Amino acid sequence: MNTNHFTSAFANDLADYVKFKEQMGFYGQSRITYLRRFDVYCSTRNLHHFDRDTVEGWVLNELKGAVRCRSWMSYIRDFGKWMRTHNDRDAYVLSDRWKAGFTRSYPYLLTSDEIKKFFSAAAHTRAASPWAWQAAAFFTLMHSCGLRTCEARGLMLDQVDLEGRSIDIINSKARRSRRLPITSDVAAVLAACDEASRSRYGPRESFFISSTGAPVGAAAVGVIFNRIWDQAKLARPTEGKPPRAYDFRHHFAYKNLERWMQEGVEVNAMLPYLARYMGHATFDSTYYYIHTSPDFMDAYSGLVAQRNKLLPEVGFQ
Repeated sequence: MNTNHFTSAFANDLADYVKFKEQMGFYGQSRITYLRRFDVYCSTRNLHHFDRDTVEGWVLNELKGAVRCRSWMSYIRDFGKWMRTHNDRDAYVLSDRWKAGFTRSYPYLLTSDEIKKFFSAAAHTRAASPWAWQAAAFFTLMHSCGLRTCEARGLMLDQVDLEGRSIDIINSKARRSRRLPITSDVAAVLAACDEASRSRYGPRESFFISSTGAPVGAAAVGVIFNRIWDQAKLARPTEGKPPRAYDFRHHFAYKNLERWMQEGVEVNAMLPYLARYMGHATFDSTYYYIHTSPDFMDAYSGLVAQRNKLLPEVGFQ
């Protein structure tokens, strides 16, 4: 059923493709928005062949606007792959030459000393809100499990199993879910946070809460992180990216990679486990963290070159 109101000659295929992606757990609105634009482009020009002229014509038309990011091209490229597999073996797949050049972005690399001082200050957070007792638990979870900030904020009370020492991350990025083990030390920190929240707010649904008992907002995390950073009297860089809560996730990734290398563990063999633990859709997302540590790159420069031999690409984007 065409519930997205596609009207071009490719309407049924577009509707089937969107349904397929949703069954795979991809519900992003951005994909549908750009596919609708492609659909309108084809309808107004009465295009009936999914060939190079049609696809690249639409791409060029889109590029006339003030578009900086080219990630939307992956949608039409992936649709072409789907068409070639399911309906039209001659369907055109957008060439990789249209991909924008990749510019590496380096996050703020937290040092061991900064982390030690940060958590020492977090244990004595000055705040007239639940952050006074939950800041240490919130950032401990990000640091020890490599969580995304939104995953820590969205954690529900019934998704934390302190006795079984695990947490459930439900419907995270691209609606993927995973269960993560936690150590006894982390469980103890979470238990203390839970006890304090129960005694002051009673029953609640979210594990971490605001002063009104509602789930924690995105802006609040940045505010409390910066407050603790300053409270710990930690310096701020004069150039480059400033430290932020998300850097705990980066630290979790590259420190595991470095530890495995130093211990002589086969890093390539461990990457699938790290990718699964961190909730990555592809290994490319995990390889991103390799370049965040200059020391790791220098010592293990051949790792990226080997990846396609060991971990070939499968499925759709």
